[in-house]
Amino acid sequence: MRESGASEVPVEITVARIQQGDTKLRNQFITDYQPLIAKMTSRFCRRYIDPTRDDEFSVALLAFNEAINQYSIDAGGTFFSFAETVIRRRLIDHLRKESRHQTQIPLSSFEVEDEDQHLVNPIEIHQSIERYEQEKLRLDRQQEIQEYSVKLGGFGISFNEMTEISPKHRDSREMMITIGKGVGTNVRWMEMLLSKKTLPIKELSDHFPVSRKTLERNRKYIIAIALIAYGTYPHLQDYLGLDVEDGKEESV
Repeated sequence: MRESGASEVPVEITVARIQQGDTKLRNQFITDYQPLIAKMTSRFCRRYIDPTRDDEFSVALLAFNEAINQYSIDAGGTFFSFAETVIRRRLIDHLRKESRHQTQIPLSSFEVEDEDQHLVNPIEIHQSIERYEQEKLRLDRQQEIQEYSVKLGGFGISFNEMTEISPKHRDSREMMITIGKGVGTNVRWMEMLLSKKTLPIKELSDHFPVSRKTLERNRKYIIAIALIAYGTYPHLQDYLGLDVEDGKEESV
């Protein structure tokens, strides 16, 4: 059942349009569904929430806007179910923050009834989700390192060598990372590296302010960085501060 004043256009389609930058539609959409946001908030808090006075409504409003930004129809589920989950998480964070300034509140006091009249504890659910996300992140990193290690092995480099082959001086290390990124984001140079297992030393010495001798000495490290910049290794790229969102260059 739609809330009064809401558009007849499917909500998920409206959200997709908003995500494309329609600010006017976003404002109207949030306004139309304020009664629903208040209802979700009241259901979570187990009391009437006054949108004009209660902080919880402001928290839920911001969470609803956050849900608009984060929702993906590909993930499955309706927008409203996703929005309510985000609202619950933010309200839990809000209540936790408030409880730090008050007497210790037992977890059982946060129990609420779900749509099937079963008692659920949003805080415990939130903590379970956090543990799941942390474990998933750990496994993603582990898998990424394993895949990267295999790629390195094709060049006679082991992942355990990374500390040893990394330049000891910060300035030198940053320069080699810059060169490695330059190779990894240059299509022609990467084709040479992947096909011939060699770096275009002369071109690199012409393009970067380093000698051929320095490039040869740091060959393994430059290759290791180039493979990270070129491949699908978001965790390793983030760790090294490699911003490769601009895509690959045809030449330098």
